[in-house]
Amino acid sequence: MYKQPLAFRMRPKNIDDIIGQEHLVGQGKIIDRMVKANQLSSMILFGPPGTGKTSMAFALAETIGLPSKTLNAVTDKKKDMEIVVEQAKMQGQTVLILDEVHRLDKAKQDFLLPHLENNLLTLIGCTTSNPYHSINPAIRSRCHLFELRGLTLDNVKTALQRAVRDTSNGYGDKAIHIHEDAIEHFAISANGDLRSALNGLELAVSSTPPDAEGQIEITLEIAEECMQKKSFSHDKDGDAHYDVLSAFQKSIRGSDVDAALHYLGRLIEAGDLDSIARRLIVIAYEDVGLASPQAGPRAIAAVQAAERIGFPEARIPLANIIVELALSPKSNTAYKALDAALEDIRKGNSGDIPAHLKDAHYSGATKLGRGADYKYPHNYPGAWIKQQYLPDTIKNRNYYTPKDTGKFETALKQVYERINKN
Repeated sequence: MYKQPLAFRMRPKNIDDIIGQEHLVGQGKIIDRMVKANQLSSMILFGPPGTGKTSMAFALAETIGLPSKTLNAVTDKKKDMEIVVEQAKMQGQTVLILDEVHRLDKAKQDFLLPHLENNLLTLIGCTTSNPYHSINPAIRSRCHLFELRGLTLDNVKTALQRAVRDTSNGYGDKAIHIHEDAIEHFAISANGDLRSALNGLELAVSSTPPDAEGQIEITLEIAEECMQKKSFSHDKDGDAHYDVLSAFQKSIRGSDVDAALHYLGRLIEAGDLDSIARRLIVIAYEDVGLASPQAGPRAIAAVQAAERIGFPEARIPLANIIVELALSPKSNTAYKALDAALEDIRKGNSGDIPAHLKDAHYSGATKLGRGADYKYPHNYPGAWIKQQYLPDTIKNRNYYTPKDTGKFETALKQVYERINKN
């Protein structure tokens, strides 16, 4: 008899079984509230592969007790949707789980819209694409949009351990001893894709013969073989991983291209594109900043290219932007200035907004002195005129301390100093 894959068998049957996505299904969060109100609305679930979009859709239908049907917007035809509608007319409100919803063509969309309007069908569309870019506005406007986040290492490890213990759908009926570093490797190599991690575990269990006592032992070497990826050095608490990320940023900050590329290589071997992407964007704004303002948009473009093409080719745009960031001039003056302003605010150093800056776009504002004596800068030479902007209590406060880090910030410094001399 055909046996369903482990990843399919381990799908949650109830939203309480969902791993991760606390921002949606946690106590008091939006999907938890929908379920408790027994009021399921049409929605688009979007996020990286393996984060549980289809599983969440199944769990939602099951928890609320509605019949469901799964179709694929690419491979299933309009006729298949017509069958679902006819079944819904007999069964009542039905959840249509539609994979690859961003590929829904106009004919299928036009057919579905009236049935979404009258609530005969509740659509749960699943996609890895950004719905603001890829979903037709007519469908998008009728659905809530919920982003599923990449699963953490702990999320994936929890799911793997659950699969090993589960006697109904997992391997709880087998004598399995899985090493802690093997669990860690499955989780790291999957890079947030739970399906990939479960597929690796399934291959490891099915391809490892039991010993004389009937026990199946899954070692790190077996995990590496089944994930086709060598182990990247992480300690039990993941400190090694964060040490590499820290060294990666500090090498770029310190303009050491060779060290930055070395630590990038370690992160690539770990398959951790998410951490690389986040760290690069932070570096572009935190460490390069105003010294080279185009570094931020270029870092974002490189990250988007890397995410679009995936490994191994993703290493190419990543290498380009890392060389650029490492050799760019550095400046942290902008965010340090903001931190200084925040410190004042948190200490209560705020004060009342000067009357001439207050909103004057309502009847009676003039009588209250709102906006009086405000000088519109565009009416003056150079679009600048001296007037007070900070509250009286801190009117002489300076937060920004510009530096000569490059042409752009040097030019800003000259303007800042000229204005503050007046």
